[in-house]
Amino acid sequence: MSIRKFFKRLRSYRLTLRAKLIASLSLIAAILLVSLLISVMEYSGMSDYVSDLIADDISSINVANRLAEMSNTYNLDILAVVGDETTAELPDFDDGYFKSHCDSLRSSVPSNQVKPLADSVMYSYSAYMLTSLELDDVIQSDFIDSRSWYFERLQPRYDRLRSDLTALSNAIYQDLEKNSATFEGGFYRSIIPGIVAVGVGLLLVVMLLFFLLAFYVNPLYKMLEGLDAYRSQDKKYNVKFDGDDQLARLNEGIAELANENRQFRSRIKTIGKQ
Repeated sequence: MSIRKFFKRLRSYRLTLRAKLIASLSLIAAILLVSLLISVMEYSGMSDYVSDLIADDISSINVANRLAEMSNTYNLDILAVVGDETTAELPDFDDGYFKSHCDSLRSSVPSNQVKPLADSVMYSYSAYMLTSLELDDVIQSDFIDSRSWYFERLQPRYDRLRSDLTALSNAIYQDLEKNSATFEGGFYRSIIPGIVAVGVGLLLVVMLLFFLLAFYVNPLYKMLEGLDAYRSQDKKYNVKFDGDDQLARLNEGIAELANENRQFRSRIKTIGKQ
């Protein structure tokens, strides 16, 4: 169906004044509701984006804590070997897991502070692991005190690694706080003003509809009913309603014309009987 045929068919329907008024104001209300829907959809999209960032931050914090636990356990295992001195076997450590997850922190958190801190962790981790590989030679050597090696050479490197991991975790926490504040602030910035604006708009539409129906449409319907009763049943036109505007003046003029017409018709009948 073409647009021209659609409008021709639309004009063929005889809508009442009340129906036209309600339809036009309902269209305005529908536009307001659509704008609210768009606002909700925009907020939903932003909410999903920020929620993903928050989820990535939480996951990254867990990874950083896991790396810190692995490093601490490995360092304590080395301390146990140094204290025992009956074995020089190096404790197990998942080097691939540490490096891959440390690299993942650089890409999972878009903050500019996280990437250099992750690089610092990798640097201090490499230095610590290289030093820990000296354990076999230290245990077997008769000239190197293993405890002195641990506390003077290995422990400072572990302290640097732990400090870098703590700084990395703090940076991720800061990014999490920023994203959480953005999520909360975005809710009030995008949803609340839209809801208030649409709510006020709908209230104005309802008030306007009530005003037009009460002061214009309903009096017009009363005037039409009075005219129909006057024309079909020859009743006296006595429609009255409150108001002093042009519509009230029009009603008074119709009442005068109707009464004059009734008097004129009554005179014609009287003359006809004579």
